[in-house]
Amino acid sequence: MNNKPSIAAVAFDMDGLIFNTEDLYDQVGEILLSRRGLNFTRELKMEMMGLPAPKAYEIMRTRCAITDSVTELQTETDAIFDEILPKQLRTMPGLETLLEKLESKRIPKIVATSSHRKFAERNLAQFELTHRFEFILTAEDVTLGKPHPEVYLTASQKLTVAPPNLLVLEDSKIGSTAAAASGAFTIAVPTFHSVGLDFSHVNHVASRLDDEFILSLFD
Repeated sequence: MNNKPSIAAVAFDMDGLIFNTEDLYDQVGEILLSRRGLNFTRELKMEMMGLPAPKAYEIMRTRCAITDSVTELQTETDAIFDEILPKQLRTMPGLETLLEKLESKRIPKIVATSSHRKFAERNLAQFELTHRFEFILTAEDVTLGKPHPEVYLTASQKLTVAPPNLLVLEDSKIGSTAAAASGAFTIAVPTFHSVGLDFSHVNHVASRLDDEFILSLFD
């Protein structure tokens, strides 16, 4: 590979990247709005995807003219997730292959998510993944959420790795925009929900986490 980057650490987004939570967010959004006689449209999904929960719910409130507060929507969402997560949460294709590759090369890896810490820790624990990451950065750890680059700049600082030497894996446009703005080497791994979006700002677009290009960075 020409001009192969020197990657010293890897930062994983969580929702839609490690887990199929974007699929589950669809279900939750549909249930949440159907209870109010409304539809969870693709346009609304795209606008909310990758944002910290308070911003996402504020968009939902504005676009759908909902009177419930952000806190009320979050509480109701948590209750719905409590019902569906244990049975429907899955890891994304290629995750285990990539984790094993990184571990064989002793490459540090972390999670950087817009989700709240309780939610992230619960999901990672369900699949016994917590110990495989150096640390987790969540919505509670930053002042400015994605697409601001703060979370990835914070990751670089905590890892003592310069941004160009940090590989960031993201599934959403908002998340990959944050990563690219931090100066990290950014790879988008779009899902059904984000495929077709403009990812011209990233270094590479992959189809899965065990994409040949991603794995080749550590050969």
